[in-house]
Order: sequence, then C-alpha cells, then structure tokens
Amino acid sequence: MIAIVNYKAGNLASVSNALDRLGAEHVISSKVDELESASAVIFPGVGHAQAAMKSLYENNLTEWLINTKKPLLGICLGMQLFFESSDEGDTKCLGIIPGRLRLFSGDNVKVPHMGWNHFGSLSEHPLLDGITCEDYFYYVHGYYAPVTDYTIGSCSYDIDFSAVVARDNFVGVQFHPEKSGTNGVKLLQNFLDFAGVQSKVLKV
Repeated sequence: MIAIVNYKAGNLASVSNALDRLGAEHVISSKVDELESASAVIFPGVGHAQAAMKSLYENNLTEWLINTKKPLLGICLGMQLFFESSDEGDTKCLGIIPGRLRLFSGDNVKVPHMGWNHFGSLSEHPLLDGITCEDYFYYVHGYYAPVTDYTIGSCSYDIDFSAVVARDNFVGVQFHPEKSGTNGVKLLQNFLDFAGVQSKVLKV
C-alpha cells in the first residue's frame, strides 16, 4: 500500500491516477496512523512553500515526515521541502537535505521553468534504473534546489539545479513524473521497486 500525503498542497488527483494506471494500491491521507501503516509514501506538492509548510504543521505531519524510515518520494514542491529553507516567503523547510531554494533570476530565461527538459548528469540509483540523460520530463517551478552531495540527477535552466535527490529512504524529483508520459511511468515503477511495493501491471 502506498500512502499519498494530503496536506492541501499536493497534486493529488494526477498522482493517484498514475498509481491507478500502474495498478498500485494506495490511499490519500493526512492521518499519521494511516501514513504509518503504508509500505511507502509519496509526498507531492504544488504552490507556495510557506503555505505548504503551514499546512504540514497544522496537520501534525512535520515531525513524522522528518523521522519516518519508510521509502518516501517527494514530487516538485514536495522534493523542495526536503531542503533546509526557501527564499519563497523566507520559509524554514524540513531540513532533510542541506541547502536553500532560490528563485530563477529571469534575466536570461522565462520564470517559471515550464515544459520538458532532460538531465545534465545522472548518478546510479534504483530510482533512475533505465533512465538516461536524454530522457525528457515535465517541469513547472519558479524556485530551484541547489546541487548538493545528495543530488543524483541535475538539470540546467540558466543554472544547474537538483532534478533528483536521494538521502537514505528519501528520494525526490523536481519534475512531475505523473505528467511525464512513459518516462514518468518508468520512474514511478522504479520507486515502487525501490520501496518493495508490488504493482499489478507489467513493468515498463
């Protein structure tokens, strides 16, 4: 069973639909006991970092997210909240990965970064099995995460930024796999494999 974190800042329907297509049993919940009973967790996110963190605190999810040992996939804002802080609202985030989120300058590129992009570099990790630098994924974000020791995939949009991160049981992607066609399906299946969760369809 996969749990999708519901904290009023997630793109829940599209993530749920993607898991349906993979035949992965899942529940959408903001209750810690239901998240705790899941085999793995998906932490989606869209919108403003400050509002998202406020919602996490209001739902008593912050400490659980920081301390869980379950495989956890952060998507877009969900991945960004892994970091220490954000310039967006001068927000303190979860602090799982060091670094501060910055706004793209807009001097040389349009902000937000919206559309398809490929990787500048990739490291070996189960989440990226079968994925190459030439594969395109769909991005929508105005703020970017720095490249750190926990970056396993980078992308460039005027500046290099973290597109995929991993630290222990925490993995995160800046792009939207649920909107990235067959490549996104492959990555989500990789997460299910990483988490030891069986889906009911053939692997892509």
